[in-house]
Amino acid sequence: MVRALQSTARAGIGVAMIAAGAALLPAAAQAWEPTKPVQFIIPAGTGGGADQMARFIQGVVAKNNLMKQPIITVNKGGGAGAEGFLEVKKASGDAHTIIITLSNLFTTPLGTGVPFSWKDLTPVAMLALDQFVLWVPADTPYKTAKEYIDAVKAGDDKSFKMGGTGSKQEDQIITVALEKLTAPKKFTYVPYGGGGTVATQLVGKHVNSSVNNPIEAVSQWKAGALRPLCIFDSKRSIYTAKVTATMAWSDIPTCKESGVNTEYQMLRGIFMAPGVKPDQVAFYVDLFKKVMATADWKTFMEQGAFNQTFMSGDQYKTWVAAADKLHYDLMKEAGFLAPGK
Repeated sequence: MVRALQSTARAGIGVAMIAAGAALLPAAAQAWEPTKPVQFIIPAGTGGGADQMARFIQGVVAKNNLMKQPIITVNKGGGAGAEGFLEVKKASGDAHTIIITLSNLFTTPLGTGVPFSWKDLTPVAMLALDQFVLWVPADTPYKTAKEYIDAVKAGDDKSFKMGGTGSKQEDQIITVALEKLTAPKKFTYVPYGGGGTVATQLVGKHVNSSVNNPIEAVSQWKAGALRPLCIFDSKRSIYTAKVTATMAWSDIPTCKESGVNTEYQMLRGIFMAPGVKPDQVAFYVDLFKKVMATADWKTFMEQGAFNQTFMSGDQYKTWVAAADKLHYDLMKEAGFLAPGK
């Protein structure tokens, strides 16, 4: 009887200890999450591709209650985006600051000498690769990319104006690549503060062409004001739904098949400040996976003709390192590197 009581007592104590341990587990194993509003920095002006994507993500997170704290979008495009990147760099250890990236992650430090690089930040995830399209006003006579390039080559030097976002950035890099085909003739490159402004200036015929991202010019295409000549990718878009009455993204030929052998795609990804913890990075990777699982995201991807490539972890870091090297080589060839780079 004593033994039975002792055994029962031990069992009771054991159950109590297990119960106590179980009660402690949720607190101990609870994953990190933001405890205050998250600042989502956009290193570019309003209306461009990065701005549209960041604000769209903000809306999806709020609509679907994917996070307890709100996301606050902030445009910091000064110095070709250096303003935004430098703010994230100095916010070491602050997991409540994230930044959306575009190619100025690479081009701005290389072209200006501003002291930052992607290695000063913490890579989180690639959300997609953004395309570039050669656009002209819809009422111009050029029906193909080759016709337009031939016209530039046959015209007076610098008589054709190419509108683009910023100087010594991706739009101008593509323009320099096209000048290999128009040589010895060159474009007059006209820089603007964002892709939205570029599209407006092209519709107003203040420039002859642009290499805007699809999402930056789709509304003007739908309205019949712009014409896409080619897409700067190795293959056509996968999106077959009609955007206009007669054309889908997939109907736009690649530049290569149009006789203009030039390719370029741009990162749309997320970075954090340096010195953040792995569980904090994991929270945002999971958050963006939830965003990408929504029907709204799938619609947004199709409307903007995005290349839906997702990466995180070491795979993402490896891709970013390779993209940094690619931009260094492109900018060196174009003569865009800052002294000492």
